[in-house]
Amino acid sequence: MLSVQIFGLKNSPATRAAERFFKERRVAIHMVDLKQKPMAGAEIKRFIERFGLAVLLDSEGRAYIDAGLKYYKLSDAELLSRIERDPKLLRLPLIRGGKLLSVGHDEDSWKAML
Repeated sequence: MLSVQIFGLKNSPATRAAERFFKERRVAIHMVDLKQKPMAGAEIKRFIERFGLAVLLDSEGRAYIDAGLKYYKLSDAELLSRIERDPKLLRLPLIRGGKLLSVGHDEDSWKAML
C-alpha cells in the first residue's frame, strides 16, 4: 500500500489541499502536525539537501515578515533554529513519499509519488 508522510499545520490551506489530494486517491497518510510535534533534525536536513534552505523558507509568508527575517543576515544554523521554533516559516506542506520529496503546493510532484 502506498503511503505518504505530510509535515504541515492542520490550519494551513496548502496542507489541507495535500491531505485531500492523497485521500481522494486512497493513499495512506501519516500526518505530522508541526505545531504539536516539531520535525526531526534529520528529516529537515533531508529536505535541505534536496531543495536547499532558501526553497524551504516561505519568504513571502506572514511569519517570515513578522520575524523581520527579510532584514537579518542569519547563518543556516540560526535559520534552522528559528524553523524548529516556528514551523510557519516553512513553505508547507513538506511531503515525503518513499524517496520522493515535495515542498509546498506542488501537485505535479504529488502525482509523481503515486
